[in-house]
Amino acid sequence: MANINDYLDWRGDIPISEEYGINEIDNMIFARISYLIFDKIHLEEKETIESISNKMKNFQNEEFNFNGDKDLITKLGQSKRFKDLILTDYVKNNDYEAVRQFSAITIHISKKLMYLSFEGTDGTILGWKEDFNMAFMKNIPAQISGKEYLEKIADKYRGKKIILGGHSKGGNVAIYAGATTTKKIQDRIIKVLNYDGPGFDEQFFKTTENNSFVEKIYTYIPQDSIIGRILEHEEGFRVVESTQKGIYQHDIYSWQVKGRQMVKLKDTSKSSDVMNETMKSWLKNTTIEQRRLFFDAIFDIFDSTSASKISELLITWKTSMPKIVETYKGLSEEDKKNIAEMVKLFGKSYFSSIRG
Repeated sequence: MANINDYLDWRGDIPISEEYGINEIDNMIFARISYLIFDKIHLEEKETIESISNKMKNFQNEEFNFNGDKDLITKLGQSKRFKDLILTDYVKNNDYEAVRQFSAITIHISKKLMYLSFEGTDGTILGWKEDFNMAFMKNIPAQISGKEYLEKIADKYRGKKIILGGHSKGGNVAIYAGATTTKKIQDRIIKVLNYDGPGFDEQFFKTTENNSFVEKIYTYIPQDSIIGRILEHEEGFRVVESTQKGIYQHDIYSWQVKGRQMVKLKDTSKSSDVMNETMKSWLKNTTIEQRRLFFDAIFDIFDSTSASKISELLITWKTSMPKIVETYKGLSEEDKKNIAEMVKLFGKSYFSSIRG
């Protein structure tokens, strides 16, 4: 079985110009680049992938956001296919008060084509909170930042066609940016690539300026997808084989590739379908205000631990759990009642979905 890092071993010595331009796997790699630790190095206005790889080589694997990222940038920097590509306009704009976790970078594939890569959830509690805010907010701050970034870059490089892409929330941001920008910019967008990112409510594409833009969107999800099946996908989706199980299939390094393509499956798994129906039912049977109060209370509890990442909660659970329990006890009776009711409704939706 092979993933995107194995692909770089196979085809890293073949320049893009010599092999039908960019392919499915190249596009997935470009989406992943935005996760790299650009904020930990000094960036020039323009950098090649090779120079960035050299700057990141002394960082340890655990200093990257996710396992697999160090191998990726190391191999990219050594490959004829990618090492000379130019990266510009890196932006990281996190704001705890605004509940915004946003980052993006532009990859110049040629003189006529650029790829805007939007980072997904980075593992921080801030990032996860913004994700869950999609359950009750019409627009989250990262989506607005994504649109602003697209319009700024499109104006700065007016002669170039555009590809938008991202994994997880980054894919959702890519779709939002492309679907809500001007018709003039939309005409320059070749495609939008969403890798297991959440969808939108049913009204989203009905209120955008160009409803036909959906034809440019390509969404890929693993067979047990949970994150990528939250809300609706007007564009449909393609199912990719993952070697992981359940929520761990969200890890793009578990997605299987063969040659220039991802390994496709005919359909999603039963567990993914059940969770999808559960989420739909839960959203249908709860109000926007109920969901807002629920998630605000949950993340207030997480905040009480002083952890910045979900992984820290898991690692330090022995010290975190007493703080979580103490904070929960201190909640108002109304908040406790709302949490209990929302959990009860989710359980009811889940068991109803199992029974079919």
